[in-house]
Amino acid sequence: MNAPRPRLDPAVAETRRAVRGLLAQARQDGIVHDGDLVTVALSGGADSLALAAATAFEAPKQALRAGAVVVDHALQAGSEAVATRASRQASSLGLEPVTVRRVAVGSDGGPEAAAREARHAAVALVATATGSPLVLFGHTLDDQAETVLLGLLRGSGPDALSGMAPLVRRAEGPAYGRPLLAVRRHTTRQACVAAGLAPWDDPQNDDPAFTRVRVRNTLLPALERELGAGVPEALARTADQLREDAAALDHFAEELAEDLAEHAEAGISLSVSGLLANPPALRQRLVRLAVEGEFGVTLSRTQTLEVCRLVTDWRGQGPIDLPGVQAAREGDRLAFSAAP
Repeated sequence: MNAPRPRLDPAVAETRRAVRGLLAQARQDGIVHDGDLVTVALSGGADSLALAAATAFEAPKQALRAGAVVVDHALQAGSEAVATRASRQASSLGLEPVTVRRVAVGSDGGPEAAAREARHAAVALVATATGSPLVLFGHTLDDQAETVLLGLLRGSGPDALSGMAPLVRRAEGPAYGRPLLAVRRHTTRQACVAAGLAPWDDPQNDDPAFTRVRVRNTLLPALERELGAGVPEALARTADQLREDAAALDHFAEELAEDLAEHAEAGISLSVSGLLANPPALRQRLVRLAVEGEFGVTLSRTQTLEVCRLVTDWRGQGPIDLPGVQAAREGDRLAFSAAP
């Protein structure tokens, strides 16, 4: 009589199921194909370590290879040892290749944004060098909830409140996947315990100097105490709904742009009457789409609203200077050209 198979830990099963679903979606979208390398961005923390273990298990089942990249931000004493430990854990899980990259973190946008920028740049370079079309990040449902709250507190608008998308194609470099956005942080930690993996706990994750840490350790627990359990899940659902709405508006804006836009040697222009005929949400998207598509510049909401005043509140005002771009009213056209 055969011995019964050991029961799979529910947390391990949940992380594997999440990775399985995202890899299947990436295949369906034509991002990955048989034999492709999927790269896990591994910090050594519980979230990315659980992701690495799940990917090592699931990728071969979909005829894919799995590797990892570990970024050493060199911001803390002993960071090199942490990166080395994470790389050894990745290798022990069967991930291959495993690459460690040490980066120099700047200061633009604050320490969190600068570290993220350096990390993503390093990860994208490694993925490109190894021919990996897809990079997986270990962001969880808790991270999504924190992102939505931060966007709300900053008044960043619906695009920011849409949070992080599970699968994103990028104009250049690998696609980004976040399989664990429906998985709670305590689940990834339990998955590590069940798999016998010892995660590294980044002390900066408890440093109240960082806004995200205060949201995580103070604001979210307070909301759950006052409003009841389920606040992170509700915030994540809100992000999903807003992301769907934003995608629909972007689709309509792209269709309208074909009729309203005229390209010229100096840049691009939009029909003022056409912009006026559309509600503000579409009008603003058309302006942002034109500037980003023609000049690669992403306008803030404040900048976009100021440009739209050339359409809705035209009183003969002169051109508006934007980063690398100039916007001006020219008769019945809203014209964008490279800054002189």
